[in-house]
Amino acid sequence: MTERENFLRAATFQNPEWIPVTFHINPASFLTYDQNFLFDQMEQHKLLFPHFVRPKGKYEPVLTDICKKGAYYYDGFGCRWESSMDGILGTVVEHPLADISKLETYQFPDPKTHNGLQAIDWDKEANTIKGLKEKGCLTEGGLRHGHTFLQMCDIRGYDNFLFDMMDEEPYLKPFMEKLTAFNIEVIKKYVAMGVDVLKIPEDLGMQVGPMLSVDNFNEYVLPCYRKLIAEAKKGGSLVHMHSDGDIRKLVDGLITDGVDIINLQDLVNGIDWIEQNIKGRVAIELDIDRQNIVNFGTPTQIDELIKTEIKQLDSKNGGLMMIFGLYPYVPEKNIVALMDALEKYMIR
Repeated sequence: MTERENFLRAATFQNPEWIPVTFHINPASFLTYDQNFLFDQMEQHKLLFPHFVRPKGKYEPVLTDICKKGAYYYDGFGCRWESSMDGILGTVVEHPLADISKLETYQFPDPKTHNGLQAIDWDKEANTIKGLKEKGCLTEGGLRHGHTFLQMCDIRGYDNFLFDMMDEEPYLKPFMEKLTAFNIEVIKKYVAMGVDVLKIPEDLGMQVGPMLSVDNFNEYVLPCYRKLIAEAKKGGSLVHMHSDGDIRKLVDGLITDGVDIINLQDLVNGIDWIEQNIKGRVAIELDIDRQNIVNFGTPTQIDELIKTEIKQLDSKNGGLMMIFGLYPYVPEKNIVALMDALEKYMIR
């Protein structure tokens, strides 16, 4: 079974041979850890890194403009980004509509040449997807991370946007309709390419609870999501929804209306809660802990965490994928322990 076929079987509850696992190493990690240590582990864990080829000499990760320390970058919406560490996604430090009096002259980016975060050559993107298809690889596309709720926070500022919703500002819904129209044009590009998985990612949760009220989510954000999901489903792609943080109060809205896969964090939402409330309804791509056990626990605790998560959330027919993002300062012994545990338990 190919990796693509196995992933699609897991996502559609059709008896995959193994649990698909993505082990993503953030560019900052290649600038922080001994690169030979990372490369040794990637070579030794072939289930996690089946296509890894060790580079010759020192590896210099390619950093996007919003991941460069001290560099300012303006995205297509006029939001200014700044990062404090090379390789780590920055944050918006200047909101173009912090002063709402500038609304009348505000310009949206052109989806023919821009995906919202950066300029894009859609013909080149289509050729890339075509090449992956010809190789039999899984193909993915979708919106930039933070396409609706976070985009509004970036444009207006978090506090301003929350007050706008609470105050039922008359500009808000028409503005969000324009934002949704932009996002739909981006989705249409990937629908036309026939990608296997269409991703609609942004963060809605805090450490405890969501970043907005359930009422405001249902009134302002969820209607936008429904339009995006409906457009994504037109091409037959699997729809992948993602949010970091505690999203338990919002999850019923997030996994309705055609969502096939939900990516959410494990311990902040709770493994028992995920099992009781989501398992079997949609496929789960479980985002493995980066705050507690993996960073500060023992190798034995890490092994137990992965074993428990798979035991509770996998099913006979599938429906479970896992993903981990490695960032700086995880102890090396814990990195090895996590890789070992994932390879031990991912084979069904």
